[in-house]
Amino acid sequence: MLRKLEHAKDEWGGRLLVIDHWLAERQNLVVAYCELAGLPPYQDTNHSLPAQEKITRFCQLLLDYASTGHFGIYEQIIAQCKLDGENNLKIAQELYSRITTTTDAALNFNDKYAESANDQALLDFDRDLSNLGQVMEARFEREDQLLEVVHLHHTLA
Repeated sequence: MLRKLEHAKDEWGGRLLVIDHWLAERQNLVVAYCELAGLPPYQDTNHSLPAQEKITRFCQLLLDYASTGHFGIYEQIIAQCKLDGENNLKIAQELYSRITTTTDAALNFNDKYAESANDQALLDFDRDLSNLGQVMEARFEREDQLLEVVHLHHTLA
């Protein structure tokens, strides 16, 4: 995820402040995910569950990132694609539709773990976090494709 993020920053960073901010949010989210999952360099030698504060912080970053996309970035991209022609609009709408399906996974994870998760829920934490990581990676890929649709025609206004 971090390598793909670096590619996205190289590809679209510096063109529009809102995109730079959004990619910075993505970076914060990916780093928080790696910390929570205990991925290098954040391995937990005790193999214990993360503290609730870390889980809550991650959930907030997750919701903030999803909100920024849905209520800021995607609207601008779709609007630009409308101007660029029917083909770009169709591609953007299809990608947007596929992105929105990933939002449910983020919301479900947040609902289950953001506050104090019960012991039963925590039994599923590692599996749920791993599944969320796969969903996030798919989402980031689709978002990058959406940015590419606009970039191929021209940069956002």
